[in-house]
Amino acid sequence: MSKPFHFKQFTIHQEKTAMKVGTDGVLLGAWIPVENEYSILDIGTGTGLIALMLAQRSDAEQIDALEIEDAAYEQAVENFENSDWSDRLFCYHASLKDFSDEMDEPYDLIVSNPPFYTDDYQSEDEKRSQARFETAVPFEVLIKYSSQLLSDKGHLALIIPFKEEVKVVAIAKENKLFPEKITRVRGTFQSAIKRSLILFSSAEKNPEIDELVIEISRHQYTDEYKELVKDFYLKL
Repeated sequence: MSKPFHFKQFTIHQEKTAMKVGTDGVLLGAWIPVENEYSILDIGTGTGLIALMLAQRSDAEQIDALEIEDAAYEQAVENFENSDWSDRLFCYHASLKDFSDEMDEPYDLIVSNPPFYTDDYQSEDEKRSQARFETAVPFEVLIKYSSQLLSDKGHLALIIPFKEEVKVVAIAKENKLFPEKITRVRGTFQSAIKRSLILFSSAEKNPEIDELVIEISRHQYTDEYKELVKDFYLKL
């Protein structure tokens, strides 16, 4: 059985789902600008990690989460109820299409660490790979419905494989969303870029682009990474 993952202000129980706490989710939850956001939606919340991070970081009046997989939904609900922000967190058990069809009020911020599954994706955990494959939402679908659910001045924040960046930016443009900020992530200074953190809005402008390196060497983290996640990890 998977052990709970303890952060500074909340705990993630993850024994019910194959999708465990990972660096991608923590990166996105810590990176997203939240200063003026008061209604938030986390699409494909999994254990509820990103929604909980945003509850800790913001005064958002409403933080909704969406999860279609049964066990992950139950896990997210449990983690929300056990947190200090249970009055602001709510998880919906539905598909993105059904949820979009039923919702009337737009969101100021939509976030997603989408379960991507590409030909070169490999995991030591076969169940984790299968979970990604079965729950993966095409980027076209994710961005289409996100654009419909966003307020006029809202933002969409994603973490994706770097090799998908050009494709995702093009899909967003078709849906009248444009990159405002892009942070490309390397594991070490010597390694290739693996992930892209992208913040989209309806305003077409030259995006701010930078890089983040996680480690100098094994378990020796860069100052930039430690500063980003310092409010969450108990040890780093």
